[in-house]
Amino acid sequence: MNLKPVILVLFLIQILAQATYSQDWNKFANTRRYDKANLELKLHTTPNNRVVFMGNSITEGWVQVRPEFFTDRDYINRGIGGQTTPQMLLRFRQDVVDLNPKAVIILAGTNDIAGNSGYISLEAIISTIKSMAEIANANDIKVIISSILPALDYPWKPGLDPASKIITINKALKAISEENNFIYLDYYAAMVDDKGGLKVPEYTTANDLVHPNKDGYLVMEKLAEIAINKALNK
Repeated sequence: MNLKPVILVLFLIQILAQATYSQDWNKFANTRRYDKANLELKLHTTPNNRVVFMGNSITEGWVQVRPEFFTDRDYINRGIGGQTTPQMLLRFRQDVVDLNPKAVIILAGTNDIAGNSGYISLEAIISTIKSMAEIANANDIKVIISSILPALDYPWKPGLDPASKIITINKALKAISEENNFIYLDYYAAMVDDKGGLKVPEYTTANDLVHPNKDGYLVMEKLAEIAINKALNK
């Protein structure tokens, strides 16, 4: 029996499987979303105290609601709406490390609690955020870990009691920051109401409960600037 055709077929099957696997993961994490923007940065700019904002729709919406915060500063927004921490981890190298920033602000976790990409334990959420921080630190990037913003409920997936889970994760993120000499950026304390949610109507709407309005982002900007200055002066 001539085994060469069989071996060739098996080889082609393996190649196709690998290609499909790669495409699935690229789609899952939207790893190519910022390819063009990242290339333009590399070709046409020189990092100058660059700070990358890594996150989900809260980060992505920031540049839409308050574009002036990102103007005339080397602040790079790399938020993608709906993303969970494993998705961010998969694109962390190209969207953070390869941009050669001085610091990164990681704001993640609320979509994990909502189960946007399936069930994930609180411990796994914490560990994945820690992994992003460790990758940044290993590449001489100053790490700023943000607290998860308060949320009383998720309108797209109600009844999950996120408020108590957010408190648990935030305590762990603060401890990780203290243990590793990272900076902990506490949005939560400045924006929470007496029920554990994001203040309504000060910082969000009753129909949203999760995403900041303009006043909410103004609060975040002040706190972020303090954390950034601290990181850059370390």
